[in-house]
Amino acid sequence: MSSRRRRTGPGPFTAAGLVRFYEEVEEGIKLRPEIVVLTAIGITVLVILLNILLPLY
Repeated sequence: MSSRRRRTGPGPFTAAGLVRFYEEVEEGIKLRPEIVVLTAIGITVLVILLNILLPLY
């Protein structure tokens, strides 16, 4: 049987400067997906209606 050696030094990502800091997670605004989709649809309908009612050309 072969024995496995454990790594005690920094991993390859740490050595390359690609380090993640999970302790520094900032919480953002939390919205339900339904609200985001409905807002996008509402803005789209508003823009279309304004384009029909108040054309710029």
